[in-house]
Amino acid sequence: MASITIRNLDERVKRDLRKQAADHGRSLEAEAREILKSGVHTKGARPGEAETGADLFRRIHERFKALGGVELELPERRPSRPGRIPDFARDWAEEDDHPRHKRPVRTNKAASR
Repeated sequence: MASITIRNLDERVKRDLRKQAADHGRSLEAEAREILKSGVHTKGARPGEAETGADLFRRIHERFKALGGVELELPERRPSRPGRIPDFARDWAEEDDHPRHKRPVRTNKAASR
């Protein structure tokens, strides 16, 4: 196993880490290992890989599993606006015939002289 040395660690940080380790029933070194391990690996993700949406879903599911499931009643689907269903092919043809879509014809007065 690899070893690291942390230099210039504030005494207050070391004291608080020692207290936190005692609260968790671990040695100072074991507590530091656990903090480093949890900081490097996202819970649910494989070591060296980023957490995916599926990992997030599994973590949320695990957290709320004890509360039981919820069945939601889905509302009936219907068109947002009553009326005809658009026929895009026909609508485009109708719009192309509309006067505001006609390009003005330019005449070159200099060429006609």
